[in-house]
Order: sequence, then C-alpha cells, then structure tokens
Amino acid sequence: MTDGNEAARLIALARAAAANAHAPYSRFAVGAAVLLTDGSVVTGANVENASYGLSLCAETVAIATVSAQGRLREVAAVGVIGGMMDADGRATGHDPVRPCGRCRQVLNEAAQLSGNDLRVHCAGAEGERIASYRLSDLLPDAFGPADLGIA
Repeated sequence: MTDGNEAARLIALARAAAANAHAPYSRFAVGAAVLLTDGSVVTGANVENASYGLSLCAETVAIATVSAQGRLREVAAVGVIGGMMDADGRATGHDPVRPCGRCRQVLNEAAQLSGNDLRVHCAGAEGERIASYRLSDLLPDAFGPADLGIA
C-alpha cells in the first residue's frame, strides 16, 4: 500500500511527539505525525484537561497546527502511536493504536480538502509492528466538505 520508509519515519516522529503528551488522567500517551505534500512533518501529542471534555487528541493537535500554518490542503499521510504510561511517564505497549472516531472525522476534513485518501500508519508505543490503512477504510462513507459543496 505504501512505502515502508514513510510509515517508519512517521511512526518514529509520532513516538518522539508522545514523549510530550500531557496525560495525567488517563496515563495514555498518544503521538501523531502528519506528513505534508512537500515532505515536511508536523507533530502533536495529546493534551488532557481536568475538565475531561476539553482534552485534545494528538491527531487533532497536529491537524490544528497544520491548519494554523495554512496548509490543511497539503496533508498526505499520518502516523499515530499510543500506549499506557509507565511510572517514568514513558508510553509502553506493542499493539497498534488507531485514531478515535473524532480524530478520523478531523483527518477526513483534511483528506477531502486535499483530495487525498490519506494513508494512516498505526503502531504501539514500542515494537516494530505497523498497521497501515487508507482513511476511507477507517471512516467509510464519511461526511465532510464535499457534502457541503466546499471541497
């Protein structure tokens, strides 16, 4: 489906981003790395809040940063990792973590605006196993800008 180097690069950058997760409540750190069409990458980590509903997922943080840079139409792929934090605050675990439903919808906004069926690479906080998907497989029949005549 995709170049293995792309997936490995994005997963490595997502793992580095997860080290900055603020997850004192769930103790579940998530990192995301968003690849833009020019090869640059924007990362994000989850940010929890004592008012749980105000927490932000890593993918949302990264996509919001991309949007703030005016580059939402340039998103090509994303890497996502996650895992429970150990006593030292380091994410652990080998099972691939996939974007939650809200994040799939946020990624879909960028996908429809860019005209790309985003590649989504998922991994655990540790290990070499990477599961790669197309966003359309993770969020079939998605609602987005095209439904509003915008894309």
